[in-house]
Amino acid sequence: MLDERWDPRPYPREELAQALVAGGVAGPAGHPHHNVFGNIRKLVEHDPDKLFGLSDLPEPFGFEDIVRIVGEASGAPIDALATEGSPDIDSGAVLDVCEAIGERLAAAARRGERILFATGHPGDLDPLYGAIAELAAGRGARVVRPAEGVSWDDADGGHRWTIAYHGAVGMVTDGERLRHTHRPDAMERMLEQERPDLVLADHGFAGAAIQAGVETLSVADVNDPALIVAKAQGRTEVVVVLDDHVPPEAYWPCFQAVAARLN
Repeated sequence: MLDERWDPRPYPREELAQALVAGGVAGPAGHPHHNVFGNIRKLVEHDPDKLFGLSDLPEPFGFEDIVRIVGEASGAPIDALATEGSPDIDSGAVLDVCEAIGERLAAAARRGERILFATGHPGDLDPLYGAIAELAAGRGARVVRPAEGVSWDDADGGHRWTIAYHGAVGMVTDGERLRHTHRPDAMERMLEQERPDLVLADHGFAGAAIQAGVETLSVADVNDPALIVAKAQGRTEVVVVLDDHVPPEAYWPCFQAVAARLN
């Protein structure tokens, strides 16, 4: 259950920044350097799992370029030669981009735009997205839920994927539980049914939307560089870098930073 910290109200910026670090959303990343560097190398090698449905990645960037780009996006330079510890995520950088998300959503609400929310991180990010969706809808935005219940076979996994919504937030299930996924398949099917004005998403949901040319507000972790590289390529504008796998209640400062600009 989300507590009173999720009621929109003014907070001192320093309090929000400290809470991001205390909750693990910012500060030392949950992924060590070797994991981050390994995933960057996989992206350079065009591993489909790391591409998030985006073509033409990561060129023209190579390994060292992407390490630099991820460090810039997270607000803390990353030592490409580091062998211990984890990269840092600057809490101020998280708040800056969350505020930018709030400003874009405020414009969407004023114009009555259609917004699609989706996550490949069920149980982690969907409460944040759901709270933002409720606020945006209350200000005039239209939240859409395309392709709900649409299913398709997964030849590799030996089961069927189904698009399911928890409130406003789209995810995928294998018929037994909601699934963590990097794949773009679900968003591709969502966009076949309806092309929204704006998407807020992560992983392959965000990648597929960017690939389709839909304006996208993205969430990315330091070990998932595809969306960050897409921004560096000029294909998308807003990507917030944070730890995407902490207890959902820890994201309340992100919600308050968004709400401050959406109200």
